[in-house]
Amino acid sequence: MFAVIKTGGKQFRVAHDDVVTLPKIDAEAGSAVTFDQILTLSHAGGIEIGLPGVAGATIAGEIVEHVRGDKVIAFKKRRRQNSRRKRGHRQDYTVVRIGAFTLNGSTLDAPAKAPKPVRASKPAAPAADTAAEA
Repeated sequence: MFAVIKTGGKQFRVAHDDVVTLPKIDAEAGSAVTFDQILTLSHAGGIEIGLPGVAGATIAGEIVEHVRGDKVIAFKKRRRQNSRRKRGHRQDYTVVRIGAFTLNGSTLDAPAKAPKPVRASKPAAPAADTAAEA
């Protein structure tokens, strides 16, 4: 189950329990947020495609924290003119944990997570053979 949401002028593909970094949202860390501009919604009953958005669909989320991106340097230099300009910029982002998907008032079930496969470990070397060689 996944959805494509639109927030901050950009589109993001999200799934249940994903932690995504979005453009800054004006809310406190730990507060709930609701996304209502859902462009596509895929669930067990099929795929809903909106024109422009899926009617009656919402996605709940929780704001984890506010962070800042890496510094981007804009450096301009004009040769032989003793003209230089250096500016830095850091973008503000919000980290959000995606929660429940809702369509027409009913909550869609989250998919069951499959257990991780257990890797078979290498067989241990027999201790008796190593002692006999020494």
